[in-house]
Amino acid sequence: MNAPEHRCGTVVVVGRANVGKSTLLNRILGEKVSIVSPVAQTTRNIVRGVCTETRGQIVFLDTPGMHRAIGNLGRIMNKMARGAIGNADLVLLVLDGAARPFVEDDGWMRRLIKHDIPWMVAVNKNDETGFSSEAYRVMENEIRTELDSTERATWLEISAASGASVDELIAVLFAQLPEAPPLFDEDMLTDYPRKLAIADFIREKLFTVLHEELPHAIAVHVEKLEEGEKQWGIEAEIYVNQSSQKGIVIGHKGRLIRTIQRQAEIELAEVYDVAIDLKLWVKVHKGWDKNFWLLRKLGYA
Repeated sequence: MNAPEHRCGTVVVVGRANVGKSTLLNRILGEKVSIVSPVAQTTRNIVRGVCTETRGQIVFLDTPGMHRAIGNLGRIMNKMARGAIGNADLVLLVLDGAARPFVEDDGWMRRLIKHDIPWMVAVNKNDETGFSSEAYRVMENEIRTELDSTERATWLEISAASGASVDELIAVLFAQLPEAPPLFDEDMLTDYPRKLAIADFIREKLFTVLHEELPHAIAVHVEKLEEGEKQWGIEAEIYVNQSSQKGIVIGHKGRLIRTIQRQAEIELAEVYDVAIDLKLWVKVHKGWDKNFWLLRKLGYA
C-alpha cells in the first residue's frame, strides 16, 4: 500500500485592512499568533503560522492589510504585503462579504489575475447580516473580461469568527499544494520573534482600551525581556507622536496605562504559561511613523 500523500507549501493570506485575515489564521491554527482588533491596520508585520497535520503542512503568511498609505509606515506595510506573494505556492485572498467592495479589493484581484501564482478566494463573515459575495464575483468577471483572462479562482464563503466552512477551506488549500516534505518541525506554530510578538500583544491592548482614538499614532518596542523559569520580566516603551497623546495613553492618574498593563500581563501569562511582570513607559517620538531608522528598530522595516 502506498503511503498517503504529504502536501506542503506556503500560503500567503492577503486582502485589504480589517477583513479578518488574522482572525482566520488564529482559527486555523487553534492558537493566537496574530493580534486582532476592530481597528484597521492592526497587523503591521508578516506573521508566519505553521499548520501541521497528517495530510501535510501549510505555512501561512499573514500580511498587513492593504490600505491608502500615509507616511513611511503605511508605504512599508503595503510593500510588505505585495512583496509576500513572490515566493508563495498559493495566495488566499480574503474579502469582507459584509461590506461593499473597495478599491483595494479590485487592486488585489487585478494583481493576482496578472500574476503567475495559483490563488483562491475566501469571502469572510458569512454569519453577518447583509452578507453577499455577488458584488465581488461580478468584479472578478469584469476584471477578467478587461484583461482577457478565462481562468477562474476557487471561491468559498466562510466565517473566521464562528469557524463556518473553515475546515472545507483547509481541505481545499491542502489539495492545491504540491507533494513535498515539511518545511518546519511538526511542533512549531510560529517563528515570529518573541519580542515583536510581545510588543504586538501590548499594542492590541492599547487598541482595545483606546478604540479609534489613537491606534495609528502608537507603536510599542520591547526594550528588555528577562525569561526566568517561573516569571518573565518585560520592559516596554510606547511611542506616540505628541505630548498630548502621551497624556491620553497614561490616562487620569495613570489609570489607563495600568489597565493596559494588567490586561497585557494576563494575556501574556496565558500565552507563555509563566507569570509576567510588565513595566510600561510612554515616550514622545515626534514623527516616529515617518522615521526609517525607528521603524527598523520596531521591526517594520
